[in-house]
Amino acid sequence: MGALDGRIAVITGAGRGIGREHALLFAAEGAAVVVNDLGGSNTGEGADIGPAQEVVNEILAAGGRAAANTDNVATWDGAKELVDQAITEFGGLDVVVNNAGILRDGFIAGMPESQWDSVINVHLKGHFSVLRHAAEYWKAQSKAGNQPVAAVINTASGSGLTVPNAGQANYGAAKAAIAALTLVAADELERYGVRVNAIAPIARTRLTEATPGMGAIMTAELEPGEYDYFSPANIAPIVAYLATEKCPLTGQVFAVQGGAISTLAGWHDVKTIETDGPWLIDDIAARLPN
Repeated sequence: MGALDGRIAVITGAGRGIGREHALLFAAEGAAVVVNDLGGSNTGEGADIGPAQEVVNEILAAGGRAAANTDNVATWDGAKELVDQAITEFGGLDVVVNNAGILRDGFIAGMPESQWDSVINVHLKGHFSVLRHAAEYWKAQSKAGNQPVAAVINTASGSGLTVPNAGQANYGAAKAAIAALTLVAADELERYGVRVNAIAPIARTRLTEATPGMGAIMTAELEPGEYDYFSPANIAPIVAYLATEKCPLTGQVFAVQGGAISTLAGWHDVKTIETDGPWLIDDIAARLPN
């Protein structure tokens, strides 16, 4: 028996890279998978059913269950159609893996509005839109007495959480917001039988190969027999675990790289200054940590 036998999942951005590895592992562990991928470029331009269909073909050839989907999850209707396809084609929905993303890097002083909006739309709106339509379905199931045992796994990033990257104001802001969305959703959706977690992965993908300072590291040639720490296949097992029916975890964000999984915590107090009366600017300047 597989760890995900009988589970029905939608995985966005599953035609290549990390999402592809999620889809292949989910199917190998017994899940029926809707493989979503618009098939666009790194910057989100264009569309092609090829990447999603190729993953589906690979799953079907191995005896698994899968269907391709090329809806644009950055649109409200596209996200709904994706959720509806899982329900119609496989009879329900148990797992959402939000993974789709693009890059349009640029420095703040010169970034056009369209460059900001496009990244926020694909990452943050895309995560929320799929989550929202899935949550509506799970709420209805719960109200009807069919309490779900569902899971959502979002994809954040170290950019915006642990290591701010110059030139990625749009990407880092979206990824930090996804981590916050994860915590709010975990609190809201628990009553409907839904757990919500996020990962912040580091792996070799089209996006990391195109990120300044990371591309050379990701594409460095391996020595014979050397473990590939940056393989996207290293990311899929924790996502599969978080998707299992018996996993108890919710409201967590995990950094995942190679052989390491770390639990991340958000903003927290590191030092507090207090006053018994009105604040004075000079007092703040003298006491606030540098």
